[in-house]
Amino acid sequence: MKDGVRERPKAFREEINSGKWTAHPFIAPDESYLIWDSEQEDGYGDSDLYISFRQEDGSWGPAINMGPEINSKFEDNRGMVSHDGKYFFFNRIQHGKTFEESEVNIFWVNAQIIETLRKN
Repeated sequence: MKDGVRERPKAFREEINSGKWTAHPFIAPDESYLIWDSEQEDGYGDSDLYISFRQEDGSWGPAINMGPEINSKFEDNRGMVSHDGKYFFFNRIQHGKTFEESEVNIFWVNAQIIETLRKN
């Protein structure tokens, strides 16, 4: 909302909206970073988690693959940070031959990984 009027949605630039698909965005409460999952050529597996940091001019920085500490050869997706900012949670799907044979697990790590990626 801006001045009581709902603004039209705006697409992100191509470096964020790229790959075979892009989905499940999570924006930090202070809007300083955006996390999403995408299937891209530079990935580790079926889909990976990416992060972009807000720049001083208000634009979004380049898409950064969150790396092998988070991503795997499987489908890693739906990243989110706990309300207190301490933990980063995400799903990992290991597809089986059928849906029933697939395995879906929730993982968590210290959210400090976000600050490490910001510094790099």
